[in-house]
Amino acid sequence: MKRQLLAGRFGPDDQLDIPAGRDEQRTYLQLVAGEKSLDHGIAGALISLKNLGITPSEIGVDLLVLAAHVHAADTRISRAEQSQDSWTREIRLVVPVSDAPRWMAAAPILESLLNFLTGDRWELGFRARPSRFESVVEPAAPSLIAHPFDTLSLFSGGLDSLIGAIDLLHSGKTPLLISHSGDGAASDAQNKLFSGLKAHYKQSSFERLRVGMTFKQDLIKGVGPEDSTRGRSFLFFAIGVFAGTGLGRSFTLRVPENGLIALNVPLDPLRLGSNSTRTTHPYYMARWNDLLSALGIDGKVWNPFWDKTKGEMASGCLNPGLLKQLAGDSLSCSSPTKGRWQGLGIEHCGYCLPCLIRRAALEAAWGAGNDDTRYTVSDLHAQILDTRKAEGVQIRSFQYAIERLKKQPQLAALLIHKPGSLADETAHLDQLADVYKRGLAEVGKLVAGVQTKPS
Repeated sequence: MKRQLLAGRFGPDDQLDIPAGRDEQRTYLQLVAGEKSLDHGIAGALISLKNLGITPSEIGVDLLVLAAHVHAADTRISRAEQSQDSWTREIRLVVPVSDAPRWMAAAPILESLLNFLTGDRWELGFRARPSRFESVVEPAAPSLIAHPFDTLSLFSGGLDSLIGAIDLLHSGKTPLLISHSGDGAASDAQNKLFSGLKAHYKQSSFERLRVGMTFKQDLIKGVGPEDSTRGRSFLFFAIGVFAGTGLGRSFTLRVPENGLIALNVPLDPLRLGSNSTRTTHPYYMARWNDLLSALGIDGKVWNPFWDKTKGEMASGCLNPGLLKQLAGDSLSCSSPTKGRWQGLGIEHCGYCLPCLIRRAALEAAWGAGNDDTRYTVSDLHAQILDTRKAEGVQIRSFQYAIERLKKQPQLAALLIHKPGSLADETAHLDQLADVYKRGLAEVGKLVAGVQTKPS
């Protein structure tokens, strides 16, 4: 195990030496391809925004460059190999930026944000970009017609982000939808849903920004990759804020996520640490807003569905007919390709945590038997599900959590603190506890009577 240092470089002539500390492995991340084109999807993102008539700020570009460092470290440093507890890594980043003093002032917020998000120990440093890259943003061509976008919304290909997009479009808004083109299954879902929205809202000028960011497998010499991707939402948020800095006005980046998943309370005492993600947790989002304030960015991130269950989101969708038509193309499953070992294509397994919440939500919104999603395990009651295998683990955990809360309802207010501090949300504690209880009750109707036992 070693501490890992990832230091960015702007081109082959950027040879500033970044000394490695004791027991620290240093890797330089080249950010430029060719003469002056930014690599790792950043140049493509700039071109896409320019074509939309949007000119992001240099600080916005810095944020995307920082996200490249975070994403590279998160996906290319094996937890099993580089941590003492098989989870917590020690990572230091040195990032070239346009305004190093401003970023250094914001470093404590960033470190707190990333430590909470990924469960690692992050240390961030910043230095000035080389003079040749002092400015990397090319203004969009002058136009008599301003861009039409009045808001931004994350668009992952999941059911929640689909509902968020439909609600905006049905309300007459013109959003710029923000996507990260990651694995093929998610990208395919994003493409299908975007096409479906375009076909329905033909008069709207809404568009989409898609940014792909990948790194070679052997980026860190002698170190294997990591697939837990706990830092992925940092990239997702960064793309949205990057675009927001070019809108020319105060902006809101909407992050559509149901309250149960946002809180992600551990269902049983074993579901801590590596098993509990914090991608839209209220504390994490509050730190993002602190960061934007510290950087002087006139915008905020906001989850409009923080107090709703997934079923409430679906039943409250402003265009229920379109949601019913497109929902089957949305992707909720945590591992939609695992059926390939059975000769199956990409489909929902039906028994992972997000699949169970999805099934329960659509049953609550539309009634039993009206969800057209194809699930590998189509009938949860057809057989006894093994709690030592994936098919039964989450169901048993839900059943445990529901029974515990039924016996001690007052535990809800305590349990919502398990994934992390809610100090910034004291005004909403009762509502957060209530959405947790309602979310569990929604899933409880689905898993009631499902038989589980160890093999």
